[in-house]
Amino acid sequence: MLQSRPDRTDESELVRRLLDGDEAAFCQLIREYQPGMQHLARSIVGEAIAEEVVQEAWLAVIRALPKFEQRASLKTWILRIVGNHAKTRLRKESRQINFSALGEDAYPEPERFRANGHWNHPPAAWHAERPEDLLASEQLRRRLQAAIEQLPPNQQSVLLLRDRENLSMQDICKILELSDSNVRVLLHRARTRLWRVIEQYEEDPSC
Repeated sequence: MLQSRPDRTDESELVRRLLDGDEAAFCQLIREYQPGMQHLARSIVGEAIAEEVVQEAWLAVIRALPKFEQRASLKTWILRIVGNHAKTRLRKESRQINFSALGEDAYPEPERFRANGHWNHPPAAWHAERPEDLLASEQLRRRLQAAIEQLPPNQQSVLLLRDRENLSMQDICKILELSDSNVRVLLHRARTRLWRVIEQYEEDPSC
């Protein structure tokens, strides 16, 4: 279940405290947003330079905070700065990724549905009674994490922002500068890959 969006009154108060130089407010900001910033940076530039990107993004956040107009949520605004810095750094490292493209999977999944809405490939019946029971398996969690790390960077970023950071599709479009249709396709492809991992686990947990 998605978390509720932050209260804008509380957010405005946090911004006011930040502008006043309140040290506790900066500690709160780092505590709440650092993990998501690190995950997003890693999904774009990889582990090696993600920490540097986040540090650069924090400096940019502090410099730009007086100009923050609160048209978007503070979280969306910060993550957009992270995304921009990560893509700029990626270009400097001469590792080219076109974030306006959808990105083809190395192992594309077949389409799940026909034009009439019926299954092309019905999902396997899960042995566990609830999704929570499946995810209780440490082995499955490791497989899912490995699958996420192998996703194309654009799919990984969209999945992270939607399913881990609980951002709206509109916010994700702003952060990654992608169209709504592109974001939806990327999210579908990423989730389909993870769905397949769960199905393979259910078919043979020992593999």
